[in-house]
Amino acid sequence: MSREAPPTYPLIRNVGLSGMLVSFGDQLDEATNRATLAFRSAVNVLGLSGVVETATSLASVFVRFDAVELPHDRLRGALADLLLTRDWYQAPLPDGRRFWRVPTVYGTELAPQLEEVADLAGVSEAAAIEELGAARVRVLTIGFAPGQPYLGTLGENWDIPRQSEVTPQVPVGALVLAIRQFVLFSTASPTGWRHVGQTGLTLFQPEAADPFALRAGDELQFEPVSRAAFLRLRDSGAQQGGAIVSEVTS
Repeated sequence: MSREAPPTYPLIRNVGLSGMLVSFGDQLDEATNRATLAFRSAVNVLGLSGVVETATSLASVFVRFDAVELPHDRLRGALADLLLTRDWYQAPLPDGRRFWRVPTVYGTELAPQLEEVADLAGVSEAAAIEELGAARVRVLTIGFAPGQPYLGTLGENWDIPRQSEVTPQVPVGALVLAIRQFVLFSTASPTGWRHVGQTGLTLFQPEAADPFALRAGDELQFEPVSRAAFLRLRDSGAQQGGAIVSEVTS
C-alpha cells in the first residue's frame, strides 16, 4: 500500500465555512514563524473586502471571512497569488513591532522552580539567570488565555520537557519555561511548565480599548532584578512593573 505524500508548504486549507488557514510548516522554527508574521501583515495590507480578521499561530495564518461577500475560490486565489510574490521564509518582519525590557525576579519563593530548570539545563542558577536574562525573544503567537504570549526560541540547552504533574496555579505575570520557549501568564492559571521568573506585567485588561498588551512579533528581554527591587517596583505601582517599551528599529 502506497503512503500518502507529505504536504508541500506553504499550504492553503479550508477551516469550516468561514475560515482559511495558510500553513508554512508543521512545526515551529524561526523561518516558519517569520513567514507567518510577514504574510499576515501582507494579507492585512491587501485589504480584501470580506476578510473579517486575521491571526497567527506558531506556523500558520488564519483568515476569517464572510463567504457571501468573498467566496472561497476568490479568497484562495488571492492568497495563492500573494504567496507567489516572494519567499516568505526570508521576508522581513513587519513594521510596528515593539521591544519590551521587563524587570524580572528569577528564583526565590516568587519563582520557585529556577533551581530545577537550571539543573535540567546543566547550568548553575547564576548562569541560568545570566543566560535567560540576556535572551531577546519574540512573541511567536498569542493564545491559550487572553493576551498570553508564547516566546522564543531559547538555546538548545533549554529544550526541557513539560512537567509530568501540573502546578495548581501560577500568578499573573509568571514567566514559565519548557521546550525552548517562555510563556508569560496573563491570568492566574495551572500549568505544566516550570515557573522560573516573575514579572509585574498585566497582559490582559478587558476594559481597555486595546485589551492585549503584547502583539505577535513584539520582542522582550526579561532583565534580572533582585527580589527587593522587584517588590519596590510592585509596591510603587510602577506601570507594567517598570517595563520599558520602545519601537523595534531593525
